[in-house]
Amino acid sequence: MKHAFIFPGQGAQFSGMGKNLYDNNPTAKTLFEEANEILGFDVSNIMFSGTDDDLKQTNITQPAIFIHSVAAFKNIENAEPDMVAGHSLGEFSALVANGTLGFGDALRLVAIRADAMQKACEANPSTMAAVLGLDDAKVEEICQHITNESGEIVVAANYNCPGQLVISGSLSGIEYACARMKEAGAKRALVLPVGGAFHSPLMMSAKAELETAINNTIFNEPNCPVYQNVTAWAVTDPSQIKQNLIAQLTGPVKWTQCVQAMINDGATNFTECGPGKVLQGLVMKINKEMLVDGVS
Repeated sequence: MKHAFIFPGQGAQFSGMGKNLYDNNPTAKTLFEEANEILGFDVSNIMFSGTDDDLKQTNITQPAIFIHSVAAFKNIENAEPDMVAGHSLGEFSALVANGTLGFGDALRLVAIRADAMQKACEANPSTMAAVLGLDDAKVEEICQHITNESGEIVVAANYNCPGQLVISGSLSGIEYACARMKEAGAKRALVLPVGGAFHSPLMMSAKAELETAINNTIFNEPNCPVYQNVTAWAVTDPSQIKQNLIAQLTGPVKWTQCVQAMINDGATNFTECGPGKVLQGLVMKINKEMLVDGVS
Protein backbone atom coordinates (compact mmCIF):
# COMPACT_ATOMS: atom_id res chain seq x y z
CA MET A 1 0.00 0.00 0.00
CA LYS A 2 1.42 3.33 -1.07
CA HIS A 3 0.14 6.86 -0.49
CA ALA A 4 0.07 9.30 -3.43
CA PHE A 5 -0.32 13.05 -2.93
CA ILE A 6 -1.83 14.96 -5.85
CA PHE A 7 -2.15 18.67 -6.55
CA PRO A 8 -4.73 20.58 -8.63
CA GLY A 9 -4.18 22.99 -11.51
CA GLN A 10 -5.85 26.08 -12.91
CA GLY A 11 -9.63 26.10 -12.55
CA ALA A 12 -9.73 25.07 -8.89
CA GLN A 13 -9.68 28.65 -7.59
CA PHE A 14 -12.52 30.29 -5.64
CA SER A 15 -13.02 33.49 -3.69
CA GLY A 16 -12.01 32.97 -0.06
CA MET A 17 -9.51 30.23 -0.90
CA GLY A 18 -6.89 29.59 1.75
CA LYS A 19 -8.37 31.92 4.38
CA ASN A 20 -9.16 29.11 6.80
CA LEU A 21 -5.56 27.89 6.59
CA TYR A 22 -4.23 31.41 7.07
CA ASP A 23 -6.43 32.04 10.11
CA ASN A 24 -5.79 28.73 11.85
CA ASN A 25 -2.29 27.57 10.98
CA PRO A 26 0.87 29.57 11.80
CA THR A 27 2.93 27.73 9.17
CA ALA A 28 0.38 28.53 6.48
CA LYS A 29 0.22 32.17 7.58
CA THR A 30 4.01 32.42 7.23
CA LEU A 31 3.82 30.95 3.72
CA PHE A 32 1.17 33.44 2.64
CA GLU A 33 3.20 36.36 3.98
CA GLU A 34 6.35 35.06 2.28
CA ALA A 35 4.39 34.75 -0.97
CA ASN A 36 3.20 38.36 -0.77
CA GLU A 37 6.79 39.50 -0.37
CA ILE A 38 8.14 37.35 -3.23
CA LEU A 39 5.39 38.38 -5.65
CA GLY A 40 5.50 42.05 -4.69
CA PHE A 41 1.74 42.36 -4.20
CA ASP A 42 -0.86 41.17 -1.70
CA VAL A 43 -1.95 37.94 -3.35
CA SER A 44 -3.45 36.68 -0.10
CA ASN A 45 -5.91 39.59 -0.03
CA ILE A 46 -7.03 38.76 -3.58
CA MET A 47 -7.42 35.10 -2.61
CA PHE A 48 -9.47 35.91 0.49
CA SER A 49 -11.55 38.84 -0.82
CA GLY A 50 -11.15 39.06 -4.60
CA THR A 51 -13.96 38.52 -7.07
CA ASP A 52 -14.21 35.49 -9.34
CA ASP A 53 -13.05 37.72 -12.20
CA ASP A 54 -9.99 38.79 -10.20
CA LEU A 55 -9.08 35.16 -9.59
CA LYS A 56 -9.54 34.13 -13.22
CA GLN A 57 -6.53 36.19 -14.32
CA THR A 58 -3.79 33.68 -15.13
CA ASN A 59 -1.10 35.69 -13.34
CA ILE A 60 -3.25 35.60 -10.17
CA THR A 61 -4.82 32.16 -10.50
CA GLN A 62 -1.63 30.17 -10.80
CA PRO A 63 0.25 31.61 -7.79
CA ALA A 64 -2.96 31.48 -5.72
CA ILE A 65 -3.59 27.78 -6.37
CA PHE A 66 0.08 26.94 -5.84
CA ILE A 67 0.23 28.78 -2.48
CA HIS A 68 -3.02 27.22 -1.27
CA SER A 69 -1.90 23.72 -2.32
CA VAL A 70 1.50 23.89 -0.61
CA ALA A 71 -0.04 25.36 2.54
CA ALA A 72 -2.60 22.54 2.63
CA PHE A 73 0.14 19.92 2.21
CA LYS A 74 2.28 21.44 4.96
CA ASN A 75 -0.78 21.45 7.24
CA ILE A 76 -0.77 17.64 7.21
CA GLU A 77 1.05 16.28 10.24
CA ASN A 78 3.91 13.91 9.35
CA ALA A 79 3.01 13.81 5.66
CA GLU A 80 5.30 11.31 3.92
CA PRO A 81 4.32 10.77 0.29
CA ASP A 82 5.42 7.62 -1.49
CA MET A 83 4.80 9.39 -4.78
CA VAL A 84 3.44 12.74 -6.00
CA ALA A 85 1.84 14.22 -9.11
CA GLY A 86 0.18 17.47 -10.11
CA HIS A 87 -2.22 18.44 -12.86
CA SER A 88 -0.49 21.05 -15.05
CA LEU A 89 0.32 23.93 -12.65
CA GLY A 90 -0.06 21.41 -9.81
CA GLU A 91 3.23 19.80 -10.83
CA PHE A 92 5.05 22.72 -9.19
CA SER A 93 3.21 22.06 -5.90
CA ALA A 94 4.11 18.37 -6.21
CA LEU A 95 7.79 19.27 -6.62
CA VAL A 96 7.70 21.22 -3.36
CA ALA A 97 6.00 18.30 -1.62
CA ASN A 98 8.74 15.85 -2.64
CA GLY A 99 11.60 18.24 -1.88
CA THR A 100 12.74 18.93 -5.44
CA LEU A 101 12.04 22.66 -5.09
CA GLY A 102 11.88 25.04 -2.17
CA PHE A 103 8.68 27.07 -1.76
CA GLY A 104 10.26 30.38 -2.77
CA ASP A 105 12.00 29.06 -5.88
CA ALA A 106 8.86 27.24 -7.00
CA LEU A 107 6.68 30.32 -6.49
CA ARG A 108 9.06 32.45 -8.54
CA LEU A 109 8.86 29.90 -11.37
CA VAL A 110 5.07 29.79 -11.12
CA ALA A 111 4.91 33.59 -11.34
CA ILE A 112 7.18 33.63 -14.40
CA ARG A 113 5.14 30.83 -16.00
CA ALA A 114 1.86 32.62 -15.33
CA ASP A 115 3.06 35.96 -16.72
CA ALA A 116 4.56 34.28 -19.79
CA MET A 117 1.35 32.34 -20.43
CA GLN A 118 -0.72 35.50 -20.02
CA LYS A 119 1.41 37.25 -22.66
CA ALA A 120 1.14 34.26 -25.01
CA CYS A 121 -2.65 34.27 -24.60
CA GLU A 122 -2.82 37.98 -25.48
CA ALA A 123 -0.58 37.50 -28.53
CA ASN A 124 -2.49 34.46 -29.82
CA PRO A 125 -6.27 34.55 -29.22
CA SER A 126 -7.10 30.92 -28.51
CA THR A 127 -9.07 28.65 -26.20
CA MET A 128 -9.81 25.11 -24.98
CA ALA A 129 -12.82 22.79 -25.05
CA ALA A 130 -13.88 19.71 -23.08
CA VAL A 131 -14.90 16.68 -25.12
CA LEU A 132 -17.00 14.09 -23.28
CA GLY A 133 -17.90 10.60 -24.38
CA LEU A 134 -15.42 9.92 -27.18
CA ASP A 135 -12.43 7.58 -27.17
CA ASP A 136 -9.09 9.37 -26.88
CA ALA A 137 -7.93 7.95 -30.22
CA LYS A 138 -10.97 9.37 -32.01
CA VAL A 139 -10.45 12.83 -30.48
CA GLU A 140 -6.78 12.75 -31.50
CA GLU A 141 -7.73 11.70 -35.03
CA ILE A 142 -10.21 14.56 -35.44
CA CYS A 143 -7.72 17.12 -34.06
CA GLN A 144 -5.01 15.94 -36.45
CA HIS A 145 -7.40 15.98 -39.41
CA ILE A 146 -8.49 19.57 -38.69
CA THR A 147 -4.88 20.74 -38.37
CA ASN A 148 -3.89 19.00 -41.60
CA GLU A 149 -6.97 20.21 -43.44
CA SER A 150 -7.15 23.83 -42.30
CA GLY A 151 -3.75 24.68 -40.85
CA GLU A 152 -5.47 25.71 -37.60
CA ILE A 153 -3.79 24.37 -34.46
CA VAL A 154 -5.99 21.89 -32.57
CA VAL A 155 -4.42 19.34 -30.21
CA ALA A 156 -5.34 17.02 -27.36
CA ALA A 157 -4.29 18.87 -24.20
CA ASN A 158 -5.62 17.25 -21.00
CA TYR A 159 -6.30 13.52 -20.71
CA ASN A 160 -8.38 13.89 -17.55
CA CYS A 161 -10.08 10.50 -17.28
CA PRO A 162 -11.57 7.93 -19.66
CA GLY A 163 -14.16 9.71 -21.78
CA GLN A 164 -13.03 13.22 -20.80
CA LEU A 165 -10.37 14.89 -22.92
CA VAL A 166 -9.73 18.63 -23.20
CA ILE A 167 -8.56 19.98 -26.56
CA SER A 168 -6.62 23.19 -27.14
CA GLY A 169 -6.07 25.47 -30.12
CA SER A 170 -7.02 28.53 -32.15
CA LEU A 171 -10.48 30.05 -31.74
CA SER A 172 -11.73 28.97 -35.16
CA GLY A 173 -10.01 25.59 -34.88
CA ILE A 174 -11.69 24.80 -31.56
CA GLU A 175 -15.08 25.96 -32.84
CA TYR A 176 -14.77 23.66 -35.85
CA ALA A 177 -13.45 20.82 -33.69
CA CYS A 178 -16.44 21.00 -31.33
CA ALA A 179 -18.81 20.58 -34.25
CA ARG A 180 -16.80 17.66 -35.59
CA MET A 181 -16.65 15.97 -32.18
CA LYS A 182 -20.45 16.13 -31.86
CA GLU A 183 -20.86 14.70 -35.36
CA ALA A 184 -18.57 11.84 -34.32
CA GLY A 185 -20.78 11.00 -31.34
CA ALA A 186 -19.42 13.04 -28.44
CA LYS A 187 -21.95 13.51 -25.65
CA ARG A 188 -20.75 17.08 -25.25
CA ALA A 189 -18.09 19.39 -26.69
CA LEU A 190 -17.94 22.58 -24.66
CA VAL A 191 -15.70 25.61 -25.10
CA LEU A 192 -14.18 26.41 -21.70
CA PRO A 193 -13.92 29.86 -20.08
CA VAL A 194 -10.11 30.03 -20.26
CA GLY A 195 -7.83 32.71 -21.61
CA GLY A 196 -5.87 30.69 -24.12
CA ALA A 197 -4.68 27.41 -25.62
CA PHE A 198 -2.72 25.93 -22.73
CA HIS A 199 -0.62 22.81 -23.44
CA SER A 200 -0.44 23.51 -27.15
CA PRO A 201 2.15 24.89 -29.60
CA LEU A 202 0.49 28.30 -29.12
CA MET A 203 2.34 28.48 -25.77
CA MET A 204 5.76 28.28 -27.47
CA SER A 205 6.73 31.87 -26.58
CA ALA A 206 5.93 31.20 -22.92
CA LYS A 207 7.94 27.98 -23.01
CA ALA A 208 11.09 29.83 -24.05
CA GLU A 209 10.79 32.24 -21.12
CA LEU A 210 10.06 29.47 -18.61
CA GLU A 211 12.93 27.34 -19.90
CA THR A 212 15.47 30.04 -19.07
CA ALA A 213 14.09 30.44 -15.55
CA ILE A 214 14.00 26.69 -14.87
CA ASN A 215 17.54 26.18 -16.13
CA ASN A 216 18.71 28.92 -13.75
CA THR A 217 17.00 27.29 -10.73
CA ILE A 218 18.50 24.56 -8.53
CA PHE A 219 16.45 21.34 -8.50
CA ASN A 220 17.26 18.97 -5.62
CA GLU A 221 17.17 15.17 -5.48
CA PRO A 222 13.54 14.37 -4.61
CA ASN A 223 12.62 12.22 -1.63
CA CYS A 224 10.05 10.30 -3.69
CA PRO A 225 9.17 10.01 -7.40
CA VAL A 226 7.07 12.56 -9.27
CA TYR A 227 4.82 11.26 -12.04
CA GLN A 228 5.12 14.02 -14.61
CA ASN A 229 2.42 15.10 -17.03
CA VAL A 230 4.34 14.72 -20.27
CA THR A 231 5.72 11.22 -19.63
CA ALA A 232 3.27 9.69 -17.11
CA TRP A 233 5.98 7.68 -15.40
CA ALA A 234 8.02 8.01 -12.21
CA VAL A 235 10.92 10.48 -12.40
CA THR A 236 13.60 11.15 -9.78
CA ASP A 237 16.46 12.64 -11.80
CA PRO A 238 16.51 16.45 -11.31
CA SER A 239 17.73 17.17 -14.84
CA GLN A 240 14.96 15.04 -16.34
CA ILE A 241 12.39 16.70 -14.06
CA LYS A 242 13.51 20.07 -15.45
CA GLN A 243 13.17 18.99 -19.06
CA ASN A 244 9.72 17.46 -18.49
CA LEU A 245 8.54 20.59 -16.69
CA ILE A 246 9.64 22.74 -19.63
CA ALA A 247 8.01 20.41 -22.17
CA GLN A 248 4.75 20.41 -20.20
CA LEU A 249 3.86 23.94 -21.28
CA THR A 250 3.36 22.95 -24.92
CA GLY A 251 2.74 19.22 -24.35
CA PRO A 252 -0.33 17.33 -23.12
CA VAL A 253 -1.27 16.64 -19.50
CA LYS A 254 -1.47 12.83 -19.38
CA TRP A 255 -3.40 12.73 -16.12
CA THR A 256 -5.23 9.46 -16.77
CA GLN A 257 -1.93 7.81 -17.60
CA CYS A 258 -0.20 9.30 -14.53
CA VAL A 259 -2.85 7.95 -12.15
CA GLN A 260 -2.78 4.54 -13.84
CA ALA A 261 1.02 4.45 -13.55
CA MET A 262 0.88 5.32 -9.84
CA ILE A 263 -1.68 2.56 -9.27
CA ASN A 264 0.48 0.09 -11.21
CA ASP A 265 3.38 1.08 -8.93
CA GLY A 266 1.38 0.31 -5.79
CA ALA A 267 -0.69 3.41 -4.95
CA THR A 268 -3.90 2.64 -3.08
CA ASN A 269 -4.52 5.99 -1.35
CA PHE A 270 -4.72 9.39 -3.05
CA THR A 271 -4.83 12.67 -1.10
CA GLU A 272 -5.58 15.86 -3.02
CA CYS A 273 -3.96 18.95 -1.47
CA GLY A 274 -5.35 22.34 -2.42
CA PRO A 275 -8.60 24.00 -3.44
CA GLY A 276 -11.47 21.90 -4.76
CA LYS A 277 -12.07 18.18 -5.25
CA VAL A 278 -11.66 17.82 -9.01
CA LEU A 279 -8.72 15.41 -8.90
CA GLN A 280 -10.42 13.19 -6.33
CA GLY A 281 -13.31 12.78 -8.76
CA LEU A 282 -10.98 12.03 -11.68
CA VAL A 283 -9.10 9.37 -9.72
CA MET A 284 -12.38 7.63 -8.90
CA LYS A 285 -13.39 7.69 -12.57
CA ILE A 286 -10.03 6.17 -13.50
CA ASN A 287 -10.22 3.46 -10.80
CA LYS A 288 -13.17 3.36 -8.41
CA GLU A 289 -11.34 1.02 -6.02
CA MET A 290 -8.94 3.72 -4.86
CA LEU A 291 -9.21 5.40 -1.46
CA VAL A 292 -9.36 9.17 -2.00
CA ASP A 293 -9.55 12.18 0.29
CA GLY A 294 -8.57 15.83 0.28
CA VAL A 295 -6.99 18.55 2.38
CA SER A 296 -7.87 22.15 1.68
